[in-house]
Amino acid sequence: MLSFLPAPVRAALALLLFVLNTLFWCTPLYIVLLVKLIIPRPGWREFHSRLMIWLAETWIDCNNLIINLTQRIEWDMAGLEGLRRDEWYLVGSNHQSWVDIVVLQRAFNHRIPFLKFFIKQPLIRVPVLGGAWWALDFPFMKRHSAAYLAQHPEARDQDWETTRRMCERFRNTPTTILNFLEGTRFRPDKHARQQSPYRYLLRPKVGGLAFTLEAMPDRLRTLLDVTLVYPDGPCTFGDLLMGRIRRVIVRVRALLIPTELLGGDYRNDPEFRAAMQKWINRLWVEKDALIGELRGNEEARLTAAAH
Repeated sequence: MLSFLPAPVRAALALLLFVLNTLFWCTPLYIVLLVKLIIPRPGWREFHSRLMIWLAETWIDCNNLIINLTQRIEWDMAGLEGLRRDEWYLVGSNHQSWVDIVVLQRAFNHRIPFLKFFIKQPLIRVPVLGGAWWALDFPFMKRHSAAYLAQHPEARDQDWETTRRMCERFRNTPTTILNFLEGTRFRPDKHARQQSPYRYLLRPKVGGLAFTLEAMPDRLRTLLDVTLVYPDGPCTFGDLLMGRIRRVIVRVRALLIPTELLGGDYRNDPEFRAAMQKWINRLWVEKDALIGELRGNEEARLTAAAH
């Protein structure tokens, strides 16, 4: 532990270690990708894909070691028992911060298939990581605005087709797909603008999850419902580096996806769309109540510690 170092020094050291770790593991990943592209035989492609996943999981392991070395974070995680690496999972989570990805990778690495999530198309240009995400078959989406979709409804079909093509790659290999159902990070101004009926959550956007279930109805059977809470308040990646995050709470529920919601046509079937929204809204009510309970428990714990 390097907690004795001043916060700015630890932050600079942590950032340097993260960058070096990323460069170190992305180098062999790009080499394997090149070989995979040169030798497109199915058997070789599967081997190289597994090798790239191993490299990515080891990169996450090293990131976790860096966090352990430079930070003092208390990890309160529950609900991770009984998970398998040979199953397909859909992960639905609330979205608080860019730190969420780091937390979810820590929670699920080696417990379930490697976590993949939808990424905005422009992020493919991010140095080093953009190409790595592409090599690891992360789905890139254009994420059109509501105003754009109103003027160009055909763009919805483009998103569906992108989802279908990506999911076809996952049919023969156990995969985990992450969906932040709120679509964006929680902020009080966004919450007010949406007039969200939930106290701690934005309104869920169900389309992406429904598209994924429609594309893989014979593979996806379990939703891992994840609730993230940062008792220290809203945080950024800079707060992580500076050591301002002292405690993280993660709660996971493994839920069977109702069979009537598998393979339905969310775009064109109003009854199915209403059923899907009703199911997610019920989960969101439960998640909102859980966040309130966890926050209340934290306040009680801090009050008891102060006395």
